[in-house]
Amino acid sequence: MATKKIEIVVPPREPHFVGDGFRVHNFIPSAYRLDMKKMDPFILMDYNSKFHFTPSDKPRGVGVHPHRGFETVTIAYKGKVAHHDSSGGGGIIGEGDVQWMTAASGVLHKEYHEENFSKEGGDFQMVQLWVNLPAKDKMTKPKYQSISNAQINRFTLPDNGGEIEVIAGSYQDVKGAASTFTPIHLQNARLNKGGKAAFNFPANYTTALLVIEGSIKVNGEENVPTDNFVSFENEGEEFTIEALEDAVVLVLSGEPINEPIAAQGPFVMNTEGEITQAINDYNMGRFGYLE
Repeated sequence: MATKKIEIVVPPREPHFVGDGFRVHNFIPSAYRLDMKKMDPFILMDYNSKFHFTPSDKPRGVGVHPHRGFETVTIAYKGKVAHHDSSGGGGIIGEGDVQWMTAASGVLHKEYHEENFSKEGGDFQMVQLWVNLPAKDKMTKPKYQSISNAQINRFTLPDNGGEIEVIAGSYQDVKGAASTFTPIHLQNARLNKGGKAAFNFPANYTTALLVIEGSIKVNGEENVPTDNFVSFENEGEEFTIEALEDAVVLVLSGEPINEPIAAQGPFVMNTEGEITQAINDYNMGRFGYLE
C-alpha cells in the first residue's frame, strides 16, 4: 500500500478564550487552508493546550448557547468539565473521558469547569471537535454518548511501545465505543519513548493528527513537536508515527460527506435557508429552555 504523506504541519495559532474557561488554539477552520470543506467531515477543532487555571469560587466556562446540525466531541486530557443541556442531559467529563454530543435538530448547552476542579485549580487540557452530520441526519433527535476512560477499548503495541485508545472506528481488531453517523476513526496514541504505531485509512479519508504531549516523527522523516497539527494528503493509506519522547497523539480520520456546507456560528446546515430557519427556531424558543 502507498504511504499517506504529510500535506502540512500547522503550529498552534495565538490562543483566544471561549467564554472565560477555555483557552484554545483553533486548528479547524484556520488560515492554513484547513477550512470546513477541506477537512470534511471535521468542521471545527479547538484545542485547549495545557494551561494552569488558578482556584476560583465561581466556575469558569461558557454560558447557554445553541447547536444544530452536527456533533461535538469533547476529549479531556487534564481537568474536569460539567455540562448541561435543554434536553435534560448533563454530567461531568473527567480526565481521560470523552463526551460525544449529537446536537442534530438542536439543543441549548452550557459547559463549565467542574466545581471541585474550579475551587482547587490545576492544569486544564482538552480538545473539542465538531463532526458534521449528513443532510438526512441533521434534524434527528439530540443524544449523548458519555464515554468514560474505563469504557475505551485499547490495543497494546508490541515492544512496550504503548497503547492505542480507540474512541471511534477501529484499530487492528479493536473497535471504539462511540457510534457514528458516517465512518469516523478517532484514537489516542499513547506512546512510550521509541514506541511506534502504524495506521491505515482509506486514501480518500480526511486524516490528521494533533500532538498533545511530547514529540513524534512521522513516516520516519518529519519531526512534529508538541501542540502541532498535521494534515495528510488525500492519497495513500498508510503512515507511521514514532515517539521521540513519551507522547500522546490524537489521530482522526473520516470519510468526507461531500455535501454543501452553510455555517453561521453554532449552526451548520446545507443551505442558507436552513440557517435562517435555525436562527428563527432558536429565537422562537424551539430549542427548549436552559438556565
